[in-house]
Amino acid sequence: MMINAKLLQLVIDASTDGIVVAEQEGDDNILIYANKGFAALTGYSVEEVLYQDCRFLQATDRQQEALEAIQKAIRSGQACRQILRNYRKDGSTFWNELSITPVRNEANQLMYYIGIQKDVTVQVQNEQRIKELVDQLAEAKAEIEALKSGNS
Repeated sequence: MMINAKLLQLVIDASTDGIVVAEQEGDDNILIYANKGFAALTGYSVEEVLYQDCRFLQATDRQQEALEAIQKAIRSGQACRQILRNYRKDGSTFWNELSITPVRNEANQLMYYIGIQKDVTVQVQNEQRIKELVDQLAEAKAEIEALKSGNS
């Protein structure tokens, strides 16, 4: 059963994840659709982002490994998922789990990319904190071992 366009629009607008559709124009991926979740996540209105390349979300922070992986996937017409630093309209940082999927027509020609953005800031911060604690634990263990060997 095919889902009708009105129901599909309701479903996409109900999503708390950011959902965009981009069209490739040269080296740019121009947004031709953004849902309300994208606006809520980024602080930009839908009108502000339409016909913009997605790069505005990185501001000047473009030296990210995740961006290279995304660009490589786009060049090869592949899907990918990466976590990257993005910036809201107010300048605040958030960690974005970006999933990009190419959409092809019946002739297998690349037509669009669907991008789904999920704010994973809390998870990334928790992972960073765990790494810090593991490093501190390793240092403490090394100090204990040094004290033990000094007392032998």
